[in-house]
Amino acid sequence: MARRMIGFRRLMMAALLALGGVMFAAPVAADDVAATSRSVVRVVTIAIVDQEVVGFGHGSGFAVAPNRIVTNAHVVALAQQYPDNVVIGVVPSEGSKSYQGRVIAIDSKRDLALIEIVGAKIPPATLYAGSLDDSTGLVSLGYPGNVDLASAQSAADYIKPLAPVRSEGSLSAARTVDGVNVLLHTASISRGNSGGPVLDRCGRVLGVNSAITKGQEGDANFAFAISEAELAAFLEQAKQPFGAVTNPCMSLEARVSADQAADRAAAEAADATRRDTAAKAELAREQAAEQARVDAERRSENVIAIAALLLVLGALTVGGGGLLFQRGKQREAIWAASGGGVLMLAAIITFVLRPGEKPIQAKGGFEVPVASTSPTPAALPLGKMVCKFVPDRSRVTVSTGSDVSLNWGQDGCMNDRTQYADDDGKWVRVLVPGDEQTVSVVEFDPKTRDYVNYRYFLSADQMDAARKIRSQIPLKQCSADAQARAQLGTQQQSIRAALPTNYSEKLVYSCAPAN
Repeated sequence: MARRMIGFRRLMMAALLALGGVMFAAPVAADDVAATSRSVVRVVTIAIVDQEVVGFGHGSGFAVAPNRIVTNAHVVALAQQYPDNVVIGVVPSEGSKSYQGRVIAIDSKRDLALIEIVGAKIPPATLYAGSLDDSTGLVSLGYPGNVDLASAQSAADYIKPLAPVRSEGSLSAARTVDGVNVLLHTASISRGNSGGPVLDRCGRVLGVNSAITKGQEGDANFAFAISEAELAAFLEQAKQPFGAVTNPCMSLEARVSADQAADRAAAEAADATRRDTAAKAELAREQAAEQARVDAERRSENVIAIAALLLVLGALTVGGGGLLFQRGKQREAIWAASGGGVLMLAAIITFVLRPGEKPIQAKGGFEVPVASTSPTPAALPLGKMVCKFVPDRSRVTVSTGSDVSLNWGQDGCMNDRTQYADDDGKWVRVLVPGDEQTVSVVEFDPKTRDYVNYRYFLSADQMDAARKIRSQIPLKQCSADAQARAQLGTQQQSIRAALPTNYSEKLVYSCAPAN
């Protein structure tokens, strides 16, 4: 039995010290807690004396920088006490490598330690520095030992990348133990969870699991976690930069619901505007028709008056001709009678040809559009702009929401180097960085000056797939070739089709000209 145990420990040590064997990562779901699970690691310690493994232990931890891991001080206490005899191994939750670590800062009172590893790029977690209340729901992530004992089939199972175990609970109370601020919570943890994070529903770190109470005679079990405030103080003393936010947690469902409500309100407002415009146009049409009718009546009355005047003048002239005839002035009488007859005939013709009382409707027509070679308004350059973050329209979990400066050029050229693709009036670019596990789908609307960044926090496998598709897109910089820009839009759709249904963050900015 002893030989079997020694063989097991040797296998464990060899596997850990290999630091790079082929391992298989579990896929990560598209939610906030799963996104933070990319930051969680298993921390393993192996004690070696005279080339023999004499002790083995493990806990949990999480990254606060790509190569820096936070865990409990008691998880790595032996490595700190016997640095020449205890090896620290760090096993990420995904990927194909494990890493050897070393303690660079430790605080036994706070029960916190900072481990450095070389060559790693683990997505760092973000701390939540905002206020908490007793109704705060939380999630614990880590590697409980009882789960390992129940599921491990061999020594390799302890050092292969696995998604951390998730347990949910709520914040019970805040306490001070030996001068250290701790959180008392109900998420189920056990040995092995030490050093793992306690998160809010948006995946931000609230504390570091450290201890559990022992239930006796039916008493409930509770867990203790070192508070975020103590963790932040520890990292500041260690001069370790870290990410922290204070914005409240807004669920994705709430953001989507708010966006849908805003879209409905905008549609209703636009519909109301259309109805109001149509009503005003109808009123204007009726007023114009009434005015046209009045004008037509006036024109008709004026023509009748002219005809009547002509008739009177004609009759008077004929009468005058009769008087001239009686006085023997036959020639003048004939001229007068003829003139009067002409006037009376003109009166009759004028009356008959008078305009009607109804207005004459103008015939409608269509303007033939003239082809233009000038750029559309959406393609025109807008120059340098400052884009202010709009928190009320955004969904933020771990980002700071800082303002963005950009230079919008001709035909979707951003900052003189990044080409965007036209997507039904909006310009879109899918950004797939090589040094982080986040894909961004960025949209810019020249009409509204809205700049929107949809961020997707992806697993290592998902990022590899996105980078593979991105490598097949030849357009790397701004281009005046319309066909190349159209092809960029088609190729970007392949990346978007491979992304999760829901985004992780939505950052909305409102842009205005600089200065």
